[in-house]
Amino acid sequence: MTEKLGMVVSMFNYEITGEMSKRAQERAKEAGARIIKIIEVPGSFEIPLAVKQLLDDKEIEGVITIGTIIKGGTDHDNVVAHSVARKLLDLSCQHKKPVSLGISGPNITWQQSEKRIEEYAIRAVDSVVKMLRKG
Repeated sequence: MTEKLGMVVSMFNYEITGEMSKRAQERAKEAGARIIKIIEVPGSFEIPLAVKQLLDDKEIEGVITIGTIIKGGTDHDNVVAHSVARKLLDLSCQHKKPVSLGISGPNITWQQSEKRIEEYAIRAVDSVVKMLRKG
């Protein structure tokens, strides 16, 4: 069975998230899943709304999220990261469909985020696929 997935990609810090998106798409193919719809959003804060749109689509079985939240001069990164993570978990439970947390951060530098591109992209795909195959 080929899982039909959606993916939401944050455009903020696209030099990083664009590479994460490419790697996630490759990983989905390797895993035998298909990403049938991709929504691009301005930043990680907007990811949950797009995830909800995908979860409402009966054809989509799970959603991959891609983003990075890099530390700035305030605690803004913590506020965004915690709010988004909580909302993604809530959406997953409400819709009874897996949603990954493929968002690196908070409290990371640009360099740390670059080093996590491969790891987070792979984990974002694998977690959704594994949850779908478990049931």
